[in-house]
Amino acid sequence: MNTISMLKMKMGILILKLFIILNSWVYLGSGHRPDSGEQPLSKINILSTILAINPHASINAAPILLGLKGEDTEWVDVTLQAPNPSSDDWIGVFSPAKFNSSTCYSETDLKDQKPYLCSAPIKYMFANTSNSDYTNNGKANLRFQLINQRADFSFALFSGGLSNPKLVAVSNSVTFANPKAPLYPRLAIGKSWDEMTVSWTSGYNMDEAVPFVQWGPLDSSPKRAPAGTLTYTRNTLCGAPARTVGWRHPGFIHTSFLKDLWPNQLYMYRMGHILSNGSYVWSKTYSFKAPPSPGQDSLQRVIVFGDMGKAERDGSNEYSNYQPGSLNTTDQLIKDKKNFDIVFHIGDLSYANGYLSQWDQFTSQVEPIASAVPYMVASGNHERDWPDTGSFYGKTDSGGECGVPTQTMYYVPAENRDKFWYKVDYGMFRFCIADSEHDWKEGTEQYKFIEHCLSTADRQKQPWLIFAAHRVLGYSSDKWYGLQGSFEEPMGRESLQKLWQRYKVDIAFYGHVHNYERSCPIYQNQCVKSEKSHYSGIVNGTIHVVAGGGGSHLSEFSEVNTTWSIYKDYDFGFVKLTAFNHSSLLFEYKKSRDGNVYDSFTISRDYRDVLACVPDGCESTSMAS
Repeated sequence: MNTISMLKMKMGILILKLFIILNSWVYLGSGHRPDSGEQPLSKINILSTILAINPHASINAAPILLGLKGEDTEWVDVTLQAPNPSSDDWIGVFSPAKFNSSTCYSETDLKDQKPYLCSAPIKYMFANTSNSDYTNNGKANLRFQLINQRADFSFALFSGGLSNPKLVAVSNSVTFANPKAPLYPRLAIGKSWDEMTVSWTSGYNMDEAVPFVQWGPLDSSPKRAPAGTLTYTRNTLCGAPARTVGWRHPGFIHTSFLKDLWPNQLYMYRMGHILSNGSYVWSKTYSFKAPPSPGQDSLQRVIVFGDMGKAERDGSNEYSNYQPGSLNTTDQLIKDKKNFDIVFHIGDLSYANGYLSQWDQFTSQVEPIASAVPYMVASGNHERDWPDTGSFYGKTDSGGECGVPTQTMYYVPAENRDKFWYKVDYGMFRFCIADSEHDWKEGTEQYKFIEHCLSTADRQKQPWLIFAAHRVLGYSSDKWYGLQGSFEEPMGRESLQKLWQRYKVDIAFYGHVHNYERSCPIYQNQCVKSEKSHYSGIVNGTIHVVAGGGGSHLSEFSEVNTTWSIYKDYDFGFVKLTAFNHSSLLFEYKKSRDGNVYDSFTISRDYRDVLACVPDGCESTSMAS
């Protein structure tokens, strides 16, 4: 090749690299792959509501008093009569029951006329849902499922659709017998392996009642652990709708630390509050199994998924058609909860998007799981992202939450919960959980954490090293990534792949892309093993798994045939890891709709295979004397 041809080729390569870099920055400016979902409550133009009370319209709710036997979930029958029925009539559920302009909050100092309503309902349903003849006879009987959310409820009939709502009638109020009751426990591993944290929500502030957890082994006298109390206000949040129409008081979040646990011991617990008059308010009684000690050789089973969201069992409003995905995932895990030990929900938890009532709905939905096993969470764009708040992607995906509800409601063993990265030691596993909503590139605080987490794993005791983040910092055949030519978040793996290789990470998990995909063991875009269902011997590449099919609307795959992709599935599902011992690991991908296994592989190896020298994965050495 002559000199001119070589110069032309180098120039072409330089232009291509420049194009990719510019394209990546454009992509970063747009935030991320597009999200076709829309929070359904945002469709209601609540600030434009007109008062149009019709004395001939009626709406009634029964029963009036809920939870008489301690239930925190109840069905309510709503009967309505509308004199001028229309196909776009709808019923909104409001809590607290009295809703008017007195609760209005403005982001500006403009002296505009106050709207009649300025708080979104917690859910809604169209009047003709249960009666196809509603537009003819104006009659409907609807059923709503309510959960205890620390306040009373009322039901309102609107005409004019969601865009031009006109308030026609308001029902009687209904309430739970104890609206302030301690509810929705959420377990998490503490900063040491023998510590379990219990977080829960109640209506009691510290000046009303003292929170604690009563706990102990089944066959011994229980003891008590004190709990701290947190909450947040409108001013803690970053923007609308979280500070405006989506605002609802979150109650009080309590967290207790149960310490010095015995490995694999079964413990009973319940949350309590001592009232000022000396009486007690108790939750239901729950149980959990203490974690195994680091390196313990026993059966250990882990669930991993992302992007589940919440869904309504009564068929009311849904974010991006989350039924049946979200409920199927939840129900499969509830059905199988005796067969796993810990859950990692790697970002995009509730998709409340600034409508704060939805966080109660989410914690209620996962309560049967989160009350029984540690429910570890990661930060996603729908939890954290908001302009000028320190998030790496300065977009509005969190609806003004900017991470505050997540950081308050869920404990993680991070040094600073705004920096949502942390490690978990669980028996033979070491988990390094990254925060893809903060900068992870080389030289940053998070990069240093990731390297420290990976490098300090004792692979003789903890042979299974797992990395996880919400966004795809590794490999994905997502359609949007394919259009960008990256098959990853821009600059995702450029800084991190050398750490994965150097410290021999077994599997890297991601959400954000709403499907399932598994790569070959890979390094620098090249498969390093040809096997597909069983891997043995030295660790010379990392398997990358997208497990973002927890419940959100599904993401299409690229038409490009990525050579490193082993298995793709356009469906809802989750991953289960089973460590049998220090040398044998089983990976299974299960569909949420039936719980059956659709993809799997095994890993078998010895400690010496982890120690072996591989390209860019050798211990540094010096000349021996």
